[in-house]
Amino acid sequence: MPKRITLDFLKTESASGLILAGAALAAIAVANSPGDGLYFRLLSAPFTIQLGGFSETLSISDWVKQGLMAIFFFVVGLEIKYEALKGELANPRRLALPILAALGGMAAPALVYLAFNLAPGGAPQAWPTPMATDIAFAMAALAVAGPRLPASLRVFLLTLAIVDDLGAVAVIGVVFTSRLHMVALVGALAALALMGLLPRWRGAPYLLYAVGFALVWGFTLKSGVSTSLAGVASAMAVPIGPRKPGRPGVLEDFMESLHPYVAFLILPLFAFCAAGFDFAALKLGDMFGPVAVGVAAGLLLGKPLGVFGVAALLIGLKVSRRPTGAKWIDLLGVSLLCGIGFTMSLFIGELAFPADGSAQAQVRLGVIAGSILSALAGVGVLAWSQGRRAAAAQP
Repeated sequence: MPKRITLDFLKTESASGLILAGAALAAIAVANSPGDGLYFRLLSAPFTIQLGGFSETLSISDWVKQGLMAIFFFVVGLEIKYEALKGELANPRRLALPILAALGGMAAPALVYLAFNLAPGGAPQAWPTPMATDIAFAMAALAVAGPRLPASLRVFLLTLAIVDDLGAVAVIGVVFTSRLHMVALVGALAALALMGLLPRWRGAPYLLYAVGFALVWGFTLKSGVSTSLAGVASAMAVPIGPRKPGRPGVLEDFMESLHPYVAFLILPLFAFCAAGFDFAALKLGDMFGPVAVGVAAGLLLGKPLGVFGVAALLIGLKVSRRPTGAKWIDLLGVSLLCGIGFTMSLFIGELAFPADGSAQAQVRLGVIAGSILSALAGVGVLAWSQGRRAAAAQP
């Protein structure tokens, strides 16, 4: 079962990466077309949701970010829990390399970004922007570049990206929570506690888990804490065991049923809302401003420096081993693919500059440029490595 779940996950992620790319390109095209005014007005249009005593008015863009993306983080939480209990993260011998490489891959990009933004005129508050790897794009790029490379590289990249996501969620909760409404926060914790009691009822309907998630999300939205934490925390309350013997686990059912909707609908919609920026509104100085350059350099240089540097150190000290069958050049190629930061980087960038259109445009430019360059570099290195393997295998 774990192997089947992981393979299904990889297949969906690889396919959804192409759709994400299409959504991002469509957003940029529309934002620079005669219909750009309609695009930006639609994203900023207020929309009110009222249900009983709950009432909230946000822009369409914010509803996608705070509402639909909470479902994305719920699925991320399910994947983290599954991998920790039954998947790759459950094997202690395989943990050291991807986990420590992921930590290096979070620290180095942040330092590279700060190097460009600590001087006057910089924006150091966006230092977490280049930290995370986009699983969908990275897995899609790996599938295109090296379909016959060792499977251990895919597992390494998947595990590293999951740890990346967990670290990014933690940073979001700590850095971007400015005001706390304690009554709402207590309500969220109480709803989460009730959700945690549901596994005691072995036959609890799935609808009750959905209601529990909605309550945790609603209270979290009102509390001032990022709803990304509501998604991950709610996922931790979902049991991994089956409701009936011989049946798939509850967590697996949720993960398999929600993941395609997240990969093929929610993430492309978020990309369409978050990636669009008007080139005409960017001055030449903005294109090469500290935010844009810092984000792009953090992804293109900081990510592989942190991931490959830490991995090489661990392997050199014989603390860990290279992924089975992988060469140094393969590890470098995967490290470059880790610089594809798209979804989470755009999400963090919007949190860092909630009301600064110019800075958000710089973030989007930096994320897109850094991710594209990282993808091209990683694909190029891995394709070259695969070509060398093929040539060596010929008689």
